[in-house]
Amino acid sequence: MEANAPQFKLILGSSSTARKKILGDMGYEFTTMSADIDEKAIRKEKPEDLVMALAEAKAEAIIPRVSIGESEGDAESTLLITCDQVVVYEGVIREKPSSEAEARQFMKDYANGQAATVSSVLVTNLTTGSRRGEWDKVEIYFHDIPDQVIDKLIEEGIVLYAAGGLIIEHPLVLPYIKEVVGSTDSVMGLPKALTERLIKEVL
Repeated sequence: MEANAPQFKLILGSSSTARKKILGDMGYEFTTMSADIDEKAIRKEKPEDLVMALAEAKAEAIIPRVSIGESEGDAESTLLITCDQVVVYEGVIREKPSSEAEARQFMKDYANGQAATVSSVLVTNLTTGSRRGEWDKVEIYFHDIPDQVIDKLIEEGIVLYAAGGLIIEHPLVLPYIKEVVGSTDSVMGLPKALTERLIKEVL
């Protein structure tokens, strides 16, 4: 970060390993807090509305738990980043699979087809109260995915914790990705360019 950049504390409101890695790759130091909210209690018809509502709910859940030091003067803002993501397949919103059977069905559907990820990023400046959020959409096209690959993925279990049972950067999945229209970091849950811009906007 440039020497003249405003110094700020950053909190990532997510326990996602991929999001932590992306934010770290962007050169930020940050702490993490996770929001324990009932995501199923929030329903919206449009995926873009749903991911924004969930990012806001996560922020609302975390904010009361953050203590902002007043003694440091105004030199430092504390920023909170909250995110959410869903997969959209044939117009239907997909969240984390509820069972191995559902995860298997999800992946069978993607074979020779396409899916999209809709990701939200919400940055809240806890010091000033300023808040900016936006969503980003990426389309993913697949080749056929062999059953034995799907079996391996389910046995390993990570896909059960991913929206839509979809992890495109997984070594087993990569060979079957035909095309990604958009950025891979967005599919992994944190679009870098959007996050950078929102951080600048709230400072």
